[in-house]
Amino acid sequence: MLQRRKSASAAAPAAAKQPPARRPSTPLSLAGLVVAVFLVATFIYNEDVVKTTSPATVRHVAAGGADAAARTRSPDLRVLQEAPPHHGVNALHPRHEPQEHEEEHEAEQQEKINTTDGGGGDSKEAEEETPQQRVLEKPSDSGGATASNSSSGGQQVVVGVPEGCDVYKGWWTYDAAGEQAPLYRESECEFLTEQVTCMRNGRRDDSYQRWRWQPADCDLPRFDARLLLERLRNKRLMFVGDSLNRNQWESMVCLVQSVVPRGQKTLVKFVNNGSLNVFTAHEYNATVEFYWAPFLVQSNSDNPQVHSVVDRVIAWRAIAKHAKNWKGAHYLVFNTYIWWLNTFDMKVLKGGGHRLAHDEREWSKYALVDRPIAYREVLKTWAKWVDRHIDPAKTTVFFMGMSPNHVVPEVWGNPGGIKCAMETQPIVNRTTPLDIGTDWRLHGVARGVLGRYLRRVPVHFVDITALSELRKDAHTSVHTLRQGKLLTPEQQADPKTYADCIHWCLPGLPDTWNHFLYARIISSTPLPLPSSEDH
Repeated sequence: MLQRRKSASAAAPAAAKQPPARRPSTPLSLAGLVVAVFLVATFIYNEDVVKTTSPATVRHVAAGGADAAARTRSPDLRVLQEAPPHHGVNALHPRHEPQEHEEEHEAEQQEKINTTDGGGGDSKEAEEETPQQRVLEKPSDSGGATASNSSSGGQQVVVGVPEGCDVYKGWWTYDAAGEQAPLYRESECEFLTEQVTCMRNGRRDDSYQRWRWQPADCDLPRFDARLLLERLRNKRLMFVGDSLNRNQWESMVCLVQSVVPRGQKTLVKFVNNGSLNVFTAHEYNATVEFYWAPFLVQSNSDNPQVHSVVDRVIAWRAIAKHAKNWKGAHYLVFNTYIWWLNTFDMKVLKGGGHRLAHDEREWSKYALVDRPIAYREVLKTWAKWVDRHIDPAKTTVFFMGMSPNHVVPEVWGNPGGIKCAMETQPIVNRTTPLDIGTDWRLHGVARGVLGRYLRRVPVHFVDITALSELRKDAHTSVHTLRQGKLLTPEQQADPKTYADCIHWCLPGLPDTWNHFLYARIISSTPLPLPSSEDH
């Protein structure tokens, strides 16, 4: 019993000593707290580092489509903003005939015309692969174009197009806030003609003005009218071609005139026998001009005000009459396409027009030539003139791609539609090839001629065709003129007869085309030329 009590009494002091035994644990707890604080601070620092990752890295992820969450932030606009994938888009006509037949066929066409300069084309020029694969599905709602310039102490820093970036590869993105599109307001441009003022002519939606082109691998520089006018100071910018180039010329006038005060700008039309329109920004001594030459070479449709000729005949070797008016321009923007689509065979003046007489009866002596062959011969005549007469140190030359029409709504999934009437959105979410009737053979011919016959003067091919094919919503439709008069309500109610699905509303798509020109003009980095594999 005593032993048990002793052991019990021995246990009691041990229990009594427990509180002092806990004293050493206090400094251990403080040490643990210090360690914990250190770990938390380290974690917060790492989080800050992640958040300050370079914008270029973040943008790269967005452009690659890795950030799926970015798509879901604006579900209402996602469907509108996503452009369809385009792979292997078919053309209305085959892009080229078999090579052995094409060379033989072209020789026959040359014999019909009996030209004296030999000519003959190369079948490779018509074998160009269409660039519709450049129009991509929009991967995410990216941040838009970066600022192209900023002013600091009177100095401007210009951010051009990075070398190697294909600005024609990308998607259309909807600018709901209107931060970058439109670049001007219809009501603010006094020089717009009634042909293109769709809102004033009764169109109710303006969504067509708010689509902005976003290249996949870079950003277009923000448009700055003052910077462009500085580049154009004491210079001439001239558009040469048909009514689509006139459409684009009106766009450019509106883009630059917004920063020119009243009284310092004028527009004179139908100069030089009616073929020339000239906008002048007097403070800059700069002009933006349009010269009417729908085929570039001479034709019996060269009267800019009376050119509704049933039998259009071209003189594919006669260019001097027009070309003498292009000399002295510092920027030349050429196009020719829409007037080639009336017939499959073109009427070509016999002899090619080398000794073109002023007698109108001479135009009755023509031969029928396949459209692509005639187009090639005309562009060869033009290219040879450019290479011989243009000084590349003084003049920059552009050639515009083909501006498409939209007249077959079944193609874009609207079987009940009538041409382009009532269309309010671009073509989106395509899962099948797109064939709206563009003659891609002519596109291939143009790229081939630019690569083969321009040895001294570089010409920048502005490849607007595939990206413009998606813009069925942007045409003037029934909100335009007919024979110089606005369509009546009765005519507007008959889009099958009166809808214009060739020309474009302004502000609108041609502003994007001019944005491409702007990027080249203000930057020392040229836009991409046709690659060697295209030739």
